[in-house]
Amino acid sequence: MKPPDPTPGASSGSTRPDAKRRIPSGSSDPRPSIAAVLSSPAIEALADAVEAGALLPPRSSGVVMVSGGADSACAAAAVSTLRGAASVAALHVNYALRADSDADERAARALCSKLRIDLHVERPRLGPGNLQARAREARYEAAERLRLRLEADWIATGHTRTDVAETVLYRLAASPGTRSLLGLAPRNGAVVRPLYSISREETRAVAEEARLPFVDDPTNASPRFARNRIRAEVLPVLAEIAPEVERNIAATHAELHEEAELLAVLVTEALERAGVEPGDAGIDAASVAAMTPALGRLALRELAGRGAGRPVPLSRSRAAQIVRLASHPEGGEVDLGSGVVALCEGRRAKFTLKARAAIAPEAVRLPIPGSVRFGGWDLRADLRCAPATPAGPELATLDATVVGAEAEVRSWRDGDRIRPLGLGGSKSLQDLFTDHGVPRSQRRRIPVVTVGERVAWVAGIAVGEDFRLGPGSTEAVVLSARALSGASV
Repeated sequence: MKPPDPTPGASSGSTRPDAKRRIPSGSSDPRPSIAAVLSSPAIEALADAVEAGALLPPRSSGVVMVSGGADSACAAAAVSTLRGAASVAALHVNYALRADSDADERAARALCSKLRIDLHVERPRLGPGNLQARAREARYEAAERLRLRLEADWIATGHTRTDVAETVLYRLAASPGTRSLLGLAPRNGAVVRPLYSISREETRAVAEEARLPFVDDPTNASPRFARNRIRAEVLPVLAEIAPEVERNIAATHAELHEEAELLAVLVTEALERAGVEPGDAGIDAASVAAMTPALGRLALRELAGRGAGRPVPLSRSRAAQIVRLASHPEGGEVDLGSGVVALCEGRRAKFTLKARAAIAPEAVRLPIPGSVRFGGWDLRADLRCAPATPAGPELATLDATVVGAEAEVRSWRDGDRIRPLGLGGSKSLQDLFTDHGVPRSQRRRIPVVTVGERVAWVAGIAVGEDFRLGPGSTEAVVLSARALSGASV
């Protein structure tokens, strides 16, 4: 096998430092070298290409994920050749999703026996949801557990340059933005992809020449899956147009990762200049507006990731919508999907999970006289002889005859209106909240006291004209509200 080009930007040196062994110091490894076992020039050439990618640190150990297929078989053979069998453990995950799943496990066992490396097998139960996503999650979680238990340095997968090309094409078609194109990085934390610069065709040829045990997954030929159609229908056509299509896509993919690292630095510096602390997930609208559109969008995307605790895609249109709403006094809320929202209020944008966003408390009945708890508020209704003062938003004094024996305390509803005391007309509660600068995230938490269908009092904001004390009033209802922690207007 002719060594493939190394990953763009990687060192082209090829050395074979002694591997870090998980055996007592001073003893020797009783197992023969992989090269002696296989006696395969193709494996040696493959190992040279992997070493040129500089993804496996010298004197390191790791876990290689083996599926039973040719690609992961080559990955296992290459890393074992480079770092020694004693420094490599293999993991096979058997989901038992197909009738022939055990054939994959048998191939993995035969491979590891031939390579003289330890094999660990897990059989997880996949929960509900996207089956492929759950399987991927279970696979990487199992690999990380094994890595930590063995105190290993890396987790190697069998992804090839062909997988990179298929992934990039699929994500170009399925989702906008550059973030989605960054999947299958050569290195992502502890995960490395040593075959990143090598095609699937090449790995299969190596596996056959070296007689590595492997089986083919029949689902890889099913047109039900989008990636299979890209593999069988799209890439062959592109290869007719440009034979180097896979190599070109992989080179572009590597450049995108390098540029993403630079952009991350620029975004961090821009957020620091805007006064955003490292753990904050909010920013002033004016600060974003002062940035170039691209930098502002990347800054918002970074903050969205902070608020969600995971990467969040953010399109140009969504970013523009957030800046527009955050710059407007009324503000708004932008749903970014997957449970993430951008709260735009007070001329700021803040990102959070929906579960943390404002939730309207349940409506409660307020006996008169009496007291109730409404969300983060304690409300009290007392009876006094009229006239009673003061009358105003902070402490409402209402005509007891008009109020009656009971009122309801609930949250604001769309379409609610009130005739504010002394205004001479009606006004929507939404406009009142805007006038008083009440953040949108707090509006449905503020107590609204109603009698029948009429709004009598919006705590701390307005008293209804219909309930004012008149010259003939003999008894007053005095309403008060005490905000508990975090519930102040």
